[in-house]
Amino acid sequence: MAARLIFAIISTLLEEAALVAIVLWALPEIGIHMPLPGLIVLMVAWLAYSVFTYRLGSQALRKSPLVSLPEMVGSKGKIVSLLVPEGLVRIRGELWMARSDGKQMGIGTEVTVVEQDGLKLVVCESSASDDLAGTE
Repeated sequence: MAARLIFAIISTLLEEAALVAIVLWALPEIGIHMPLPGLIVLMVAWLAYSVFTYRLGSQALRKSPLVSLPEMVGSKGKIVSLLVPEGLVRIRGELWMARSDGKQMGIGTEVTVVEQDGLKLVVCESSASDDLAGTE
């Protein structure tokens, strides 16, 4: 992770230097003049964008990958698009194609993965008894 941070700092500094060069030398050549406060605001905005994207990337890299699809059986999630009988569900923060166990289910319905069918998950509606069994 330290090498990634060093690379991010160096690349951001190079991007900032390129931004300064463009604003101070290239833009005046074509008749566009930006005042110094405008350049400073632009550089601060670019720095904020770089920090934001670095943090998002770091968060994504720290996320543990799923080892295999069969481990999804028994996982709980929520429907994000109607299952008629196929649609999307969010399980463990990821979107998956899913097929219902036969009936139409609406957005926001809590579901449990019951099996795997190729790269699709087969889900059924979670019941109150499932929720109680999962907390014991």
